Amino acid sequence: MPGAGTISVAVFAAVLPAKASTGALLVLLLVGDLFAVRSYRAHADWPTLRRLAPAVLLGVLAGTGFLAVAGDHMVRRVIGAVLLALVAVPLAGRRAGRGRQDGGALPGAEPAPRRGRLARLRAGGYGVLAGFTTMVANAGGPVMSLYLLASRFSVAMFLGTAALFFFAINLAKLPFSASLGLITRESLLLDAVLAPAVVVGALVGRPLARRLPRAVFERLVLVLTVVAAANLLL
Repeated sequence: MPGAGTISVAVFAAVLPAKASTGALLVLLLVGDLFAVRSYRAHADWPTLRRLAPAVLLGVLAGTGFLAVAGDHMVRRVIGAVLLALVAVPLAGRRAGRGRQDGGALPGAEPAPRRGRLARLRAGGYGVLAGFTTMVANAGGPVMSLYLLASRFSVAMFLGTAALFFFAINLAKLPFSASLGLITRESLLLDAVLAPAVVVGALVGRPLARRLPRAVFERLVLVLTVVAAANLLL
């Protein structure tokens, strides 16, 4: 259920020290990723993953540098600000979608010869932002969701590409997080206690998502994310 992860980010950062929360949550995200990859891997778009990889790695390195110098208070504030900013992403996407429906091409649309270059620039920008936000706050999901939606993937291809993307990026983040001291014996013990709940969530998530109206789910996620982010900022 895309978007629900931002709520977990805010809850973990509110209960645990902000920097420590990123390491504890990372391991649990990987447990969930295993279920997503198992369900949707056949539908992944590999050219998109290869195109995004260099920019995402750059963003992860930038996020690692930030975590190395930032204090816990700063990380907490940045996580809150990132979450609030990411709430605006789906709203902006909706407005852009209405603009296309109401008026065809958006004003100022680029000529066809420039679309290839703009597509590469867009992939690079989204990749860097996704890498940074996922390293600092495990909150790259909304960024990638907007990029994949803009690429007009089918639902199956969207889920497959996102599943493999986040499994690979979360796996790549493990050594960086460990080197920063964010994954410890204590955090792994906490993960061992919470992992069964992740498994339960993965098993019930798919049938539950089919019954929950999409509009209701999106509004609920946005409201809860704003509340959680405001709590971190205040």
